[in-house]
Amino acid sequence: MNESPETTEQMKTPEPPRSSSTPRAFDELMALRGGAAPTPGEVTISGSDPLFASPFRIGRTLADALAARAVAANDLWELRTGRRQKIDVDVRAAAATALGGEDMTLVRDAAGEYRPAPVSPDVEHMVSLTQPWRTADDRWFVPHFNLPHLERRVLDVLDCEATPASVEAAVRRWKADDLEDAIAAADACGGIVRTPEEWRAHPHGAHLAARPVVEITKIGDSAPEPLPDGSDPLDGVRVLDLTRILAGPTAALSMAEHGADVLMVTAPHLPQVPPFVRDTSHGKRSTYLDFTEPDQAARLRQLASEADVFIEGYRPHRLEAHGFGPDDLAAIRPGMVYVTVNCFGPGGPFGTRAGWDQVAQAVTGVCDLQGRATGADRPQLTPVYLCDFLTGFLGSFGAMLALARRAREGGTYRVQVSLSQSAMLLQRQGLLDDFDDAPGRLTPTEFERYAVTDDATSYGDLKSLGPVIRMSETPPHWTRTTPALGTSTPTWLPR
Repeated sequence: MNESPETTEQMKTPEPPRSSSTPRAFDELMALRGGAAPTPGEVTISGSDPLFASPFRIGRTLADALAARAVAANDLWELRTGRRQKIDVDVRAAAATALGGEDMTLVRDAAGEYRPAPVSPDVEHMVSLTQPWRTADDRWFVPHFNLPHLERRVLDVLDCEATPASVEAAVRRWKADDLEDAIAAADACGGIVRTPEEWRAHPHGAHLAARPVVEITKIGDSAPEPLPDGSDPLDGVRVLDLTRILAGPTAALSMAEHGADVLMVTAPHLPQVPPFVRDTSHGKRSTYLDFTEPDQAARLRQLASEADVFIEGYRPHRLEAHGFGPDDLAAIRPGMVYVTVNCFGPGGPFGTRAGWDQVAQAVTGVCDLQGRATGADRPQLTPVYLCDFLTGFLGSFGAMLALARRAREGGTYRVQVSLSQSAMLLQRQGLLDDFDDAPGRLTPTEFERYAVTDDATSYGDLKSLGPVIRMSETPPHWTRTTPALGTSTPTWLPR
């Protein structure tokens, strides 16, 4: 893979004033990190919102999370070498990470030209149905239709066809609270569109508001583990990635960008969204292991016993039922960092429910604010899956903080992040007044500044938005070609 030459040009447009007195996301994350603050000049965040037609500070919040992630990587680099690096993040480039593969992945055609990858028909279908629909009591509800088995559960509750008109009519027959409970009882996904005030007053919103946006808990004792020698902050660190569809895979991708050996683990029968797999697999390896089969579960346990980080994004308590919960892995691998990525966070009334980016936007007030700010006559989802990518960046930030703590004092750690907490963090950054002229994408020149080419992948010759963090000694990068699923053996690379 080849990265386009880096430019030293930086955008210096001042950020519009914030309407909230709450500390910026970067400051909030540095408070969770603890210790001495980065020295003046270590971190530069330049540029400004908006890239998208949204009142939310999407770019600035993502840039803050990326900068915090880079500081955590810098902490590990300092433990290895005694040195710290300069960090630069551009707000517009950070915002573009939330586009996923839509405009930020190009595929070379027969004439040798790079063109945007076609939008997946499955994604178009999901988006057409996963929208706010009016309920019988004149509220709004977002049912979620990703993956065939979950779509079937929602359709069975609604007793309708998989078309926008049929879904709209079916939701209109339900009261919002009844539908939310019925969807949850069916192990399907969906949520009532609440205002931010309603969410803060809701028992689960209040539960999350009392907890940190990234939770790091020591769950066991172990000896300190110095980092192995290496030329990147995470060289020699082994990461098991048991996640699918954006937030969890982004957390693991973030660690691969800093040099970790990331092994994706899935099974042939599990449904996937190919463009999402493609755009969150850069720099990783991929293997098939079905943990419901005893011999394959045994192999996964062996891998876990030699891993440093285990990232999972399954429905709450699903992995505990198969012997891969945090306490299970702490017993076989003292010193493990166990990262959980889900929709609603730990505990609380919704703590056992599954969900997606759109559900988190609905319940926390993001969807309501987006609709009101754009002058729509209904709630709206934001133009990008911002909760997914923000949560992924936060998950890797927490994992690296835990690795640094393990190196200094030992211990086994659990890190927990959620889409809903990310949506709440976004709202704490205040709102923009003017986003009418937001372009919705980077200029070609901006894209080329970060573009990475990757030829002869199973998806074709790719040109993608590469890592947008700049670090002066160890710039994040992808060391391996984008893999097809299941193409690696279930083994670790030599350290």
